[in-house]
Amino acid sequence: MAGKPDQMQKNAGRIVISVDAMGGDAGPAVVVAGIAMSADKNPDLGFILHGPEDQLKPLVAKKRILNGRVEFRDAQDVVTMEDKPSQVMRNGKGTSMWSALESVKQGEAAGAVSCGNTGALMALSMLRLRKLPGVNRPAIAILWPSRNPQGFNVMLDVGADVRADAQDLLQYALMGTSYVRNSMDILRPRVGLLNVGTEEHKGHADLKEAYGLISDHSENGSFDFVGFVEGSDIPGDTADVIVTDGFTGNVAIKTGEGTASLMRVALREAFEYSFLSKIAALLAMTSLKRLSKRLDPRRVNGGVFLGLNGTVVKSHGGADATGVSAAVKLAFRLAQQGFAEKLAARVASSVALTQDKPAQMDETPTDQAPTKKD
Repeated sequence: MAGKPDQMQKNAGRIVISVDAMGGDAGPAVVVAGIAMSADKNPDLGFILHGPEDQLKPLVAKKRILNGRVEFRDAQDVVTMEDKPSQVMRNGKGTSMWSALESVKQGEAAGAVSCGNTGALMALSMLRLRKLPGVNRPAIAILWPSRNPQGFNVMLDVGADVRADAQDLLQYALMGTSYVRNSMDILRPRVGLLNVGTEEHKGHADLKEAYGLISDHSENGSFDFVGFVEGSDIPGDTADVIVTDGFTGNVAIKTGEGTASLMRVALREAFEYSFLSKIAALLAMTSLKRLSKRLDPRRVNGGVFLGLNGTVVKSHGGADATGVSAAVKLAFRLAQQGFAEKLAARVASSVALTQDKPAQMDETPTDQAPTKKD
């Protein structure tokens, strides 16, 4: 273990996030740049950085803002995007991903962030942190830009498991409402169940059964069930939580990312078409920047693994420094709110679900989960 006692003392009083430095497509330099951005914005943030120490120390030394705020855990092996989860579970003990999760398990860090292989990260998370009692399948929850006042909807599952039966979908609804209640200050979230239509007779048997289960639990769960919703409602204002299986959810987010990318390219080409269109672009520059920010997937980078004994945030593998910083920011704010404990309380009982009342927030969130007042 490379962390020295004096380094640990410097992080005393800070919320520490455990970061897998080796999982991203762009390598550890981007990850270090991302945590430096987060450190610059929040003095209450410290890090445990996992990976080959001889590579990481020179990178951290170049970021003055990280001085005294990073502990190192030397891990020479790396989980690649090609590694199978089953192989990583058997042989991954010396990897940076395993090490990052171990810091959460040992209570050294309030949460873990990794840009690495999603399947391997979920498998190791279940192995090292274990599922919460009563959770059959953990879920990955993401923020989706929407027309709602809070600016985002939460959708889950988006890829933790391609299957989900009616009981799983009920668990997703309960975990999703807890996430929204504690991150967006929404006292009574609205839950929608994704289907091919809004009529009650549509959909396969598991969806119809889940419809009844979620509806029956809405009063005790302090949420409103709006029934079936369609794909067009994911960015809409009908619901705050969109519940679906991992296969459908993953296809949806990849489609959304591709559509946002197409819109940015199409707008740029349209405004570069002629001299007059370039003038129009200059006149509309402020509005275009606002639109670009709203469509920028980096600012909502980070899927939260729900249903585990600890907080794990999965960053996009191709994330740049801004994306890594957003994922760290999300982990930090969830830790501030004590979200892991509140989620465990909600999952423990489907009857007494009043233990995760919304935290008092400073302001309505605009780009990530807001912080709690002291």
